[in-house]
Amino acid sequence: MPEGTIKRLMDKGFGFIDTGGEKDMFFHSESLEGVSFEELQEGQRVSYTEGSGPKGPRAEKVTLI
Repeated sequence: MPEGTIKRLMDKGFGFIDTGGEKDMFFHSESLEGVSFEELQEGQRVSYTEGSGPKGPRAEKVTLI
């Protein structure tokens, strides 16, 4: 599974993961597993699978490492 760092959290229940590449990966709170959105902090390491959403690629099955 790819890994990254939470780069930015937004008040509306979504955020972005720094994947180490050119573009950050979008994720929604519905994609979290084993943790609630309120428990997340910027800078935490996560693993995820790459999925597809209505506006392009997004992270699915996001879990803390």
